[in-house]
Amino acid sequence: MAVPPAQVAAVLDMQSLTAFEQLLGGLSSSDNTARTQYELLFNETKKQPDLLCLQLVRAMRTSGAVETREMASILLRRVLTKDEVSLWANLQLQTQDGVKSELLKSLTEEGTKSITRKVCDIVCELAAGILEEGKWPELLPFLFQCVTNGTPTLKESALNIFAQLAEYIGEALVPHLAMLHGILRQSLADANRPIQLAALRACCCFVESLENPSDRAKFQDLLPAMLATLGGALSGGDEDDAQEALGLFVELAGSDPRFVKKHLSQVVDAMMTITEHNDLEDGTRVLATEFLVTLTEARDRAPGMMRKLPNFVPRLFTALCTFLLDVEDDPEWHTCEKEEDGDSGLGERYEVGQECLDRIAIALGANSVLPCAAQLIPQLLADQSDWRKRHAGLVALAQIAEGCSKGMLKDVSGAVGPCLQACVSDPHPRVRWAAVNAIGQLCTDLGPRLQEKAHAQILPALLSAMEDKSHRVQAHASAAMVNFSEGCPPEHMSLYLDGLMNKLMSMLQGGHKMVQEGALTALASVADNAQTAFAKYYSVVLPFLKQILISAEGKEHRMLRAKAVECISLVGMAVGKERFLTDAKEVMDLLMTLQQGGFEADDATTSYMQQAWTRLCKCLGEDFIPYLTVVMPSLLKSAGLKPDVQITDVDDGPGDDDEDDEVEVISVGDKRIAIRTSVLEEKATACNMLCCYVDELKEGFFPYIQPTVETMVPLLDFYFHEDVRKAAVASLPDILRAGKAAQTTGKTTDPNYFKALVDYVVPPLVAALSKEPETEIQAAMLESLADCAGVAGELISQHITAMIEQFQKTLSNSLERRAERNKRANDEDFDAEEHEALQDEQAAEDEVFDQFAECVGSLLRSLNAPVLPLIEPLLAQYVAPMLSPDRSPEERRIAVCVFDDVFEHASAGGASLRYLDGFVGPCFAGCDDPDCDVRQASVYGVGVMAAAVGTHFANHVPRALQALAKVIQAPDARSEENLNATENAVSALGKLCEFQRNAIPGAEQVVPQWLSCLPLTEDCVEARVVHAQLVRMLEVGDPHLMGQNNEHLGKVVKVFAVAMPTANLSEKLQLCTPETCSKMKALLAQMQSGMAEQLGNAFAQLAPEEQAALRGAMA
Repeated sequence: MAVPPAQVAAVLDMQSLTAFEQLLGGLSSSDNTARTQYELLFNETKKQPDLLCLQLVRAMRTSGAVETREMASILLRRVLTKDEVSLWANLQLQTQDGVKSELLKSLTEEGTKSITRKVCDIVCELAAGILEEGKWPELLPFLFQCVTNGTPTLKESALNIFAQLAEYIGEALVPHLAMLHGILRQSLADANRPIQLAALRACCCFVESLENPSDRAKFQDLLPAMLATLGGALSGGDEDDAQEALGLFVELAGSDPRFVKKHLSQVVDAMMTITEHNDLEDGTRVLATEFLVTLTEARDRAPGMMRKLPNFVPRLFTALCTFLLDVEDDPEWHTCEKEEDGDSGLGERYEVGQECLDRIAIALGANSVLPCAAQLIPQLLADQSDWRKRHAGLVALAQIAEGCSKGMLKDVSGAVGPCLQACVSDPHPRVRWAAVNAIGQLCTDLGPRLQEKAHAQILPALLSAMEDKSHRVQAHASAAMVNFSEGCPPEHMSLYLDGLMNKLMSMLQGGHKMVQEGALTALASVADNAQTAFAKYYSVVLPFLKQILISAEGKEHRMLRAKAVECISLVGMAVGKERFLTDAKEVMDLLMTLQQGGFEADDATTSYMQQAWTRLCKCLGEDFIPYLTVVMPSLLKSAGLKPDVQITDVDDGPGDDDEDDEVEVISVGDKRIAIRTSVLEEKATACNMLCCYVDELKEGFFPYIQPTVETMVPLLDFYFHEDVRKAAVASLPDILRAGKAAQTTGKTTDPNYFKALVDYVVPPLVAALSKEPETEIQAAMLESLADCAGVAGELISQHITAMIEQFQKTLSNSLERRAERNKRANDEDFDAEEHEALQDEQAAEDEVFDQFAECVGSLLRSLNAPVLPLIEPLLAQYVAPMLSPDRSPEERRIAVCVFDDVFEHASAGGASLRYLDGFVGPCFAGCDDPDCDVRQASVYGVGVMAAAVGTHFANHVPRALQALAKVIQAPDARSEENLNATENAVSALGKLCEFQRNAIPGAEQVVPQWLSCLPLTEDCVEARVVHAQLVRMLEVGDPHLMGQNNEHLGKVVKVFAVAMPTANLSEKLQLCTPETCSKMKALLAQMQSGMAEQLGNAFAQLAPEEQAALRGAMA
């Protein structure tokens, strides 16, 4: 509806505010129709921005009604800084100057505090956009004048503006730091508390904004005064002000933890006193605790600082355990119907204590935290007068397990002991529940070692807890059984299967619904652990599960049905396709009926169904293909879900979803972002399921390759959820494999189909690598690229230039991050525990380089020597320097592996010879490296060079023999740690024997020595290579191998007896290929006809089990 021009003119009449004030009032009208009309009118006035802004300023400055002035200030802020298109740039210069002048006058003259705050906001937001461009030169002098000589209200306003503008003008004020320091010191000492708080706010903001540590250090002497501001608020009983001050300290600790170092003891003691003060509000104590915990977590900027502070860790640990006493025995806890609703009686301090114990254990480590735990937790557990203390001790034990796992693994039985006793004998059900919970957590954090060492104690305790009088304890015992079984070796689990299955079936057939649901989850986990051993229970379990699917109706039984779906799929996977096939059609029909009936938005069955279909796909293989038409539409829909994100202004206050557990709220600048995590979880699950389908079905997935790849590629930069990006990254090589198989098997007649798929997948993956913020996902992207290159083969060639350009950026950034972390080692507080933490963090960068090496290897395998000139800059700039002995073992290993690939795959036409002189020295040195992985890569490299460069390696053969002999003949050569390096050295020696025979001094002795090292049994890849080589040498009648009168025949037969029986096993266990095995059979047949007596003698020397195995292999 058009707005009459006359109405607009009346509103913008500079001679009168009457119509304009009526407009301002109408915009807040409760009458929707009227308000809509006024909004249309207001939008129309924006077409005359100068008049509108001047009217808003006049109304804000001169209207008699406070409400009108407030509305004018809100709208002025909106049109100048908040609207998508700001009016500021469209204002005439004269109008801009008038607005700026009136804003500063308003700060001086406005008597209403709420309006003053709004004017401060306008000034800050306007200045943020124009101050750095020099378009408000009078602002800073005005602010300094206000703070120095203004009224208390004006001082407070000016300090608040300084605080908000700090991130924009902090560096500009560096020349004036002395003046600013004096102003802040004076203001912190002011008798007016609002001025003190404003000064504290400004001080914290400026410290956070200054880039130079030495500039920040100039404000460190203000810390006592900053603390005094906090102390003054507390002593005056004003906890709202105290909490605001504490919030500022928390932000400061997060942005610059070293700022407090000179006054660390004083600051920490003050904060600990607040944390321990029982008479203060929970909110106050929690903020002080957050400050302390934030400092402990600042390992990257203040390593070891908090650990070395006397008595700090015991005091904080005790305070956090005391927080755990904030729990009541609420009757609702005992009657609760759902585990997720079972937090009744837990107070705010309990939840903070629980979270912070986990955080400090991770941040400080076992050496600092375990001594405190060892002293306090037994005292809590021994207190029979207060169940809350025993409960607190068990909760604390569970919370520190992740961070203290390295220390607790030294005595896993001792760690779990208190939980085992409490879960069966404590009189209070909440304590028994906490004990069971701790057992489950310890099984996760200390597994599988805990399960291996203490299964005989844990399983009986959990079985006993499954008979507890409390259904809460029973159900949670089932949940703990899931944790136990996930890390328990099947051979230990099998000892208890009968008793466990009887108990779970009993729980399923009668009892509380929560208990039944827990039993189903445990049953599924047990099946997953037992695998084929579960077959003996199949005929009893599956009919029962099918009955649940049929009979579990109604909203109250949805979770029971969902868990039955999960359980059926895991049972099917456990017993295998052959056993499950007889029931498969009936089960699939039941699931299809469920699927086609649809699910309500809040029904968890959707997610359970998606995961169940995926497991059944793995179980049934290609027999699952007909069901894709049922599964894929909903799966693609879930994978394509858009993120549910709401962006609002922080100033608008908390939203309706702040209390929603499925919504995560974060603040970025002045924006509040609310993200519905349940949508993201559903999307991530669906993406992972798609990965499984394409991997399992390959060309059978062909009809869905296109919609899947079109879903996944755009998700490479889906920054709302890491698991979505990880799934997208992981899916791409499998999609290419499926597409390649589809073209090979004639699923498509388009000859360019696979090339188009490669061109669709690879460039976005390369581009995503350049933007990926997470190191772990960068490594995954490189791994995916390496895999894609291997699948694409020669088709990858047109993408190499872009790949190499991105590799250079990624490696440079990784080296910068590594160097930045290494600076921590120079800190005065750096200690052994920090060194260990630093190594863990650098492992992520090692993984980036490791996967880069895989990419290079993949390119070399796909394109061979022609790719060498393209990757030469990478080899020279990044790889060759890592061969230096002063680089870390992991870096040296990666560099050796890259050059191993160069010689193995790019030596045709002598292309790799340019690297021989530069690599051979570090390679021989690596054969004697203290690190077994470097030795393994290096001895492998010796063998590769011997095979690849022919006579060019001849001069290096004597040194190579010495290096390999040292590895093979070392006293601990066959230890578990060194075995792979030793077997690779044997393999390399074999290559010297085969390809460098003429350069070997005393070859007639060396070749039998090599034979004496066989068979290889640990590194199956090298074993297959070496045993195939042995066969080749026998087939050509190698003059040195069998010795005079075939004296080494017994050793050859011994190798055959060990290798041949493995030929039909999986690759992980195969010591020779079926082809090599056939050749071994043929050789034995020749020997039988030519040297039967000697062969018989050799056979007789074998152990009885070796004789039987060889007979079986010959059959």
